[in-house]
This record gives sequence, structure tokens and C-alpha cells, in this order.
Amino acid sequence: MNNATSLLIGTRHHQPHGQHAVVIGSGPNGLAAAIVLAQAGYGVEVHEAQAEIGGGARTLPLTLPGFQHDFGSAIYPMGIGSPFFSSLPLDQHGLEWIHPPAPLAHPLDDGTAVMLERDLKDAEHALGADGKRWRSLFEPLADHWMQLAEEVLQPIVHLPRRPFLLARFGIPALMPARFFSNIFFKDARTRALFAGIAGHSFLALDAPLSSSAGLLLGAAAHAVGWPIPRGGAQSITRALAALLSELGGVIYPNSPVTNLNGFSCDSLFLCDVSPHQLLSLTGHRLTQGFQQNLRKFKPGPGAFKIDYALSAPTPWRASACSRAGTVHLGGTLEEIATSERAVAQGQNPERPFVLITQPTLFDATRAPEGKHIAWAYCHVPNGSTVDMTDRIEAQIERFAPGFRDCVLARHVSSPAILESMDANLIGGDISGGAMTLRQTLLRPSWRSYATTDSNIFLCSSSTPGMGGVHGMCGYHAARLALARAKVGK
Repeated sequence: MNNATSLLIGTRHHQPHGQHAVVIGSGPNGLAAAIVLAQAGYGVEVHEAQAEIGGGARTLPLTLPGFQHDFGSAIYPMGIGSPFFSSLPLDQHGLEWIHPPAPLAHPLDDGTAVMLERDLKDAEHALGADGKRWRSLFEPLADHWMQLAEEVLQPIVHLPRRPFLLARFGIPALMPARFFSNIFFKDARTRALFAGIAGHSFLALDAPLSSSAGLLLGAAAHAVGWPIPRGGAQSITRALAALLSELGGVIYPNSPVTNLNGFSCDSLFLCDVSPHQLLSLTGHRLTQGFQQNLRKFKPGPGAFKIDYALSAPTPWRASACSRAGTVHLGGTLEEIATSERAVAQGQNPERPFVLITQPTLFDATRAPEGKHIAWAYCHVPNGSTVDMTDRIEAQIERFAPGFRDCVLARHVSSPAILESMDANLIGGDISGGAMTLRQTLLRPSWRSYATTDSNIFLCSSSTPGMGGVHGMCGYHAARLALARAKVGK
């Protein structure tokens, strides 16, 4: 158990006047909710089933001694760009962001790579014929990043404070990424770059809303970058946990909660869990109609992930890839679209779109001297049992010949293994639910964070704000819970 966690274990306590809250799950959203409640004067206890807190934001020794791998996400545009996290003194609790020289590289078969530069002027120059178009698309969004993030990381059905900014984002975001890219960009290289970013949506690129991730993450790259936290994802969790401890909150690791019967019925409950887990925790306290809504909520595609311990950096054919923290491997727009369409149709792609990160090029604390780590995953149908190792490595070798010769050890995480290490990742779904139009509008129902029990709220990535390490699901859920509690007095 790490020191940051051990400091938080204590005796359960209740604030005067019955202001007590229980948070189930210690992922970024659970910790965000706990901090909001503690700031409001509530006595807060957080229960985490795993030995290490953090949910998807954990750093673990998955391969060899001295190699520290991120269990879930590894690159954090939404973390550094979170309106709530940005309001917290997380730097005072050890969180340090590292910015690679370039946020993203997208290698092609001709031995070159399309680079996404953080500075918009540099991006305009690097993208040639599409440079001005790229800048015209992203500059207004990047210039007003925090306002944009506040608008989109909350329930879609709300009165917008910045309607023109939201429209500038929302109209193209509704479009299929393949259609938008083909009509907006002239060069196949730029279309490939945008397709890779849009691929973070886990949607087929012919599906509505598939442009949304491309627009949001592209804007973030220019506004706040795609950084890594020094020491890995656990640094984010430790900073949040330390702040919560400072506010009087207590965290209990190795403390799975199977139902709410052991707690006072007067407590507020903020649940950083999937809708299906919420049913098992609270079923008897919710109406039959709401339970039925939760049962209808569909998980998204799964992820198949490999963590590598390497003897040397990844030997990219395009040396510019070594400037980037993230590398997208999928070739052209058409190839990426084919891969994502296969997943949407329940098939495992032969040439998967692969996302890879290489943190030790910029943070030497994560591996023994001279050694490196890499983190790679592809999209697969939910619950897939197909071993994608050879297909992922074939894609890496395609753009980095000799990669396999650098591999000292690998840790393979199938969808089932991911779910066993974090119960929220149902069938390997790291997005908190399928991003269909219905589930984006009603996530997981018209109540968003609330349930039919006035003391029970859902605060996971299955609520508005959706996937990504930004804490805004927990922030909004806790704010709603506090408002409802105040009205109910």
C-alpha cells in the first residue's frame, strides 16, 4: 500500500447535524465528488474494492521490477483541461504535468509521420494545404477551452451560457467523422490525423457523433496539451486523495460494498459505479421503472491492452514519432474507418487501429535507467475473448520495424482482465457506456446523476461528462446532491 493511501485510513466519523456522505469507488469521479462534498462540510468516507485507490487512474508494476505501468489511461488532456481539477491546488500535493514536444504523431507507410503540434502556428505550418483550415476549426475552440469544457462536460440538455461557442463545436461534432474529414480537409494526411483522434470515440467513423472526440481532443491539444503526470496516473489519484484527506475525508481501500444496508439511510450516497452495479447496490430502494432504465443501458466496445517493458525506445521508422507522447497506428482514414466499423459490427479487426503511449521518453522515473515502457491498446467488441496481441504487434512493427526485439516483457489485459481489475470496465468498456445518440442524450436516463431515491446519486463516467479523467461527472453529481439536500431540509 502506498504512503498516500495509508495516510487516509482512519476511524469512520460523522459530521455534526448528520451531514454525512458515502462515496463508492475511488476513481477520479468518485474522488472529485468526495472533495466537493467535503468542501461543503460533509463528513465523507470513500470505499474502494481494490487494494490501490484510483480506479482507471492507477500505476502498477505489471511486468518487471522497476517498470511502472498505467493500468488505465496514460495521457491526460482532459485532466489538465478539467474545469474542476484546474480549480484545485493539486500541484501542492505533488501533481506535476510533463508536456512532450508534440502531443501526437500519426505515422504513415511512406516512412513519414503527420504531427499534431501544440502551437497552432506550428500546426498550421506542419499541415500544409490544410493548415489554415485546421487553424480556423480549432483556434476558436482552443482560445475558449475552459468555457467549452464547462459546456460539454455536463448534461447536453441545459441552457447554454455560451450558445455560439457550443454551436461552433456541436454542429460539426454531430457529424460522422469520415464525412466531416472528407469535406473539410483536402489532404489525405490531415484526414488520417483527424480520423485517429476521432477514433477515441469508440464509434464507427460513419456514425453520428464520431467527430466529437476529434474536435474535443484536437482543441485540447492546442489549448492545454496532451501531457503525462510525472510518476504516472497514480500521481493524479494521490494528489486528489491528499486534498481529500486535508479536508477531513477518509478512504477505505480493500472495502468492497455489495449493498447500502450497512450505512445510515440518512447518508448521501455518491456511486462511482456502472449502472448495472448501481442496480445490485441499491435495487430495492429504486423504482421498478428506473431499474428498467438502468438495465437498458448498453456498454460500449471493449479494449484489448498490452503493457510493455522495453530494452530501448520504440524504433520508429519516422523519427519524429519520438517527439510525441501518443502515437496513432492505423494508416489512412479509410483503414481506420474499416477497423472501427468491424468493431461496431461485433468483429475483431484484422488490422486494428492501435493507440500507443511512450511515457519514459519524457519521464525517466517509470523504468530502470536506460529502459522504457510502452502502453498500447486497440478496440474490440465488448467482452471479446480473441487474443489481439499478434495483430497489435503487427501494426507496431509496420511503423517501427524491430519493435519485438526490444520487448523484455509484456502484460496482456483482455476485456475480462480489465473488468476483473476494475468492475466499472464491463466487458472491457473504458468509456462508461456506448456513445449512441440516445445514450449521449440520456446518460444513463433523463435524471442524469439523480435516481428515484433522493439520497442516492450516480457519479461515474456513465453520466454526463462521460469518459475521460476530468472529474466533472463527480463534480456535477455532488453539486446536484448538495442542492437537493439543501432543498430537502
